[in-house]
Amino acid sequence: MATSESTSFNMDIDEIITEAYERCGLEVRSGYDLKTARRSLNLMFSEWANRGINLWLIEERSKTLTASLAEYTLGKDLIDIMEAAITKSSKDYRVERISRAAYLSFTDKTSTGRPTQFYLQRSVTPKIFFYPTPDSTSTYTFKFHALTRIQDAGDDYTNDPDVPFRFLPCLISGLAYYLAMKFNPDKMMVLKQIYDEEWTRAAAEDRDSVSLHLVPGGN
Repeated sequence: MATSESTSFNMDIDEIITEAYERCGLEVRSGYDLKTARRSLNLMFSEWANRGINLWLIEERSKTLTASLAEYTLGKDLIDIMEAAITKSSKDYRVERISRAAYLSFTDKTSTGRPTQFYLQRSVTPKIFFYPTPDSTSTYTFKFHALTRIQDAGDDYTNDPDVPFRFLPCLISGLAYYLAMKFNPDKMMVLKQIYDEEWTRAAAEDRDSVSLHLVPGGN
């Protein structure tokens, strides 16, 4: 049996938009059709950020801390911090995440030492605040796993989407649903059901796995 021996299948933004329109029973006929579909795609990416943790978007990052400076600005693409540690002299130390109320309750925020707690301000430009404020006795590095935004569809329709291939069915189903809301409401509920089913399957697969140990049974 002959096979392609290829595992490189992917779809660019133009192909994704075309497929989504076809599922709505429509065709791409103008530049506006492409523009409005791209806008819907970016809105859907924003929706995905509210659906939970997407593992392919977790990046390991680090930030060198400055003595006597408690507040730092993080990248605008950051959604949340999953795990974190403070590194000093090649050794990692636990650092606890606290709420804004807990951080504001500290009466002396100028106290210095090795940071043991941090508060993440999830604003448009995220900021992080450490307590105690880093002292000058050592160099501290904040290492963390950042949950980041999905990259925008962009202006070039030959771009590939910033999602794993296993999410392509979900991506296309979701875009078809978004387009149906605007251009073919009669198909909206059917396409939404398909979208929800595809999301459930993809999200269930996008999770941490652990080693599976099979132990032979005996009588």
